[in-house]
Amino acid sequence: MATVSIIIPAYNEAPGIERLLAYLRQATAEEPDLEIVVVDGGSTDGTRALARQAGATVVRSLRKGRAAQLNYGASQTGGEILYFLHADSYPPPGFVADLRHARRQGYGSGCYRLAFDHGHWFLRFSAWCTRLPLLVVRFGDQSLFVQRELFARVGGFREDLLLLEDQEIVRRLRAQGPFRVLPRAVTTSARKYLDNGVFRLQAAFTLITGLYWLGVPQPRLARLYRRLIRQDKL
Repeated sequence: MATVSIIIPAYNEAPGIERLLAYLRQATAEEPDLEIVVVDGGSTDGTRALARQAGATVVRSLRKGRAAQLNYGASQTGGEILYFLHADSYPPPGFVADLRHARRQGYGSGCYRLAFDHGHWFLRFSAWCTRLPLLVVRFGDQSLFVQRELFARVGGFREDLLLLEDQEIVRRLRAQGPFRVLPRAVTTSARKYLDNGVFRLQAAFTLITGLYWLGVPQPRLARLYRRLIRQDKL
């Protein structure tokens, strides 16, 4: 069976990292060869210590930033399937079997649909849209699985991107072969929406994504992101 490495980028995730890792350990209890690696970007809280106590391998990325942390995490693992997962997102039970099944079907990469841990109607609608085969609705919260050799072939994540690195790599992965949107969902936290207001945050995301596709430089996008979005870790 193909070996799997779970790679979790983290920055000041002490409030929730233990719960996520406990869930992953329970969900993969019959997978003795599975790796769970937390890639810390310089947390100032107890993220690293808590992750180690919960049984994960913890590595420190010299660069803060999701793309750099994910690339570094991939370089520190040995799994044939790389599974990139956000620190506030929970894959469905049996997800490792899903990844292996997709590999046997010939998919080099893919993700899950999305669900939120809050019942607001607009969040349910947004999550429903992630089943569509459109690049614009591919987000890192959906997690991402990639065959290691394919990840190496496309050159990994672009570390010069502070934003939308997830959509950018999916574009390149789709150009290399079939990309699978798995028919179950990752459940992710709605905390950022609740902190900022559901419609306000969605409007900010839509604006930033549109400007990204129009070619606005990353430093300008990052400044706009920090100005519009409260309590973010960018």
